[in-house]
Amino acid sequence: MKLIADSGSTKTDWCVVDGGTAVCRFAGQGINPFQQDARSIERILVGEVAARLGSVGMIGEVEFYGAGCRDDKVAMLDGLFRRFFVNAEKVEVSSDMLGAARALFGRGWGIACILGTGANSCLYDGNGIVANVPPLGYVLGDEGSGAVLGRLFINALFKGGLSEALRDEFLAESGLTLPDIINKVYREPMPNRFLASTSVFIRNHLDDNGLRTLVIDNFRSFFKHNVNLYNRSGLPVGAVGSIAYYYKEELALAARLEGCKLQKVIKSPMDELVKMCRDVHNA
Repeated sequence: MKLIADSGSTKTDWCVVDGGTAVCRFAGQGINPFQQDARSIERILVGEVAARLGSVGMIGEVEFYGAGCRDDKVAMLDGLFRRFFVNAEKVEVSSDMLGAARALFGRGWGIACILGTGANSCLYDGNGIVANVPPLGYVLGDEGSGAVLGRLFINALFKGGLSEALRDEFLAESGLTLPDIINKVYREPMPNRFLASTSVFIRNHLDDNGLRTLVIDNFRSFFKHNVNLYNRSGLPVGAVGSIAYYYKEELALAARLEGCKLQKVIKSPMDELVKMCRDVHNA
């Protein structure tokens, strides 16, 4: 049996595939080796994954696509998975960007994008990633992401970019104060997750014109500073991730305004990755 995982900074989708059929699927917390050390990731494997896989049977292959999977971080995760899945004959650790590109375009060319807690993009040739504009993270980049959306939103709430009524409604609904927000962003771990969590409120208040404009401008910045830098205006653009999926109307508008051809938006790559396993099994 093969275990496939697609992981962002906030959530990981796990799926066990047997002969091309998904036999067990569940979600757990995100795994990002740039934000978590080996011990923290091991605790997730022991506390979340092992409990769900206990009755499944022997895992013979692991295919992990994750945020932050670069260079030495790949080696660290590879070692963790090999120690944890002792019967696995094959372990493949790749970036979540490659998983997204495969899910969106299969064996065809395209510009693949991830818009979730973080953001990323790549030029994909049907086999692998041939170009990648560095996302730079939510402090220096990550335009279009949930974390940047949250940062822009909170900034606008307290610096007059949005109405006082909207600010008061957010504070009342969240139960937060300005000192609480400062503490979560500057003193508590995973501030990107906190910032991205404001997306639920934002999505429920898109009838506010100022807020909707903020969302669209965030996506326009993503296309301008990432997608358009590949200079492949004729290629289709696809996007995966919760932010892309739940704001697909605003994303499509931003794409048109920046001259991009948004062809496909999916919430998670997992369904397509499982389908690819099924196609290989049935071939």
